[in-house]
Amino acid sequence: MRGLFVDTSGWCACADENDPAYASALRARDAWLKDGGQLVTTDYVLAESFTLIRKRLGLEATEDWWRHVDATPRLQWEWIGMERAAKARELFFRYNDKNFSFVDCTSFVVMKELKLKVALTTDSHFAQMGFQVHPPLSKAAK
Repeated sequence: MRGLFVDTSGWCACADENDPAYASALRARDAWLKDGGQLVTTDYVLAESFTLIRKRLGLEATEDWWRHVDATPRLQWEWIGMERAAKARELFFRYNDKNFSFVDCTSFVVMKELKLKVALTTDSHFAQMGFQVHPPLSKAAK
């Protein structure tokens, strides 16, 4: 599978025209899909995305975003579950010099497990963990 992990910031960038990464995130996502790739995300990322998009854009926009995402045929859902959560907890406490969120850590676990190398995100934590990010982060964000 040629999967592109979509993080909360990636979903939000694609949903919010006022997001500074809006155009570049859409281009990266669309190019990935045009090239035959698949999107991958988790239930934890979904929960975080619902909350953030609603906060930024309102409930109606969140519902529109969800209808679009839910209709995407090349989206693979991964569920965190107890085993993945335990691995994420280990990462969360191991990297005490970083400020990774727990959701970040669950995403890292899934990406490593599925051997995914690239994330659609504006979160520099993915680059800190050695993943490639699209759209590329500005030097200030790294």
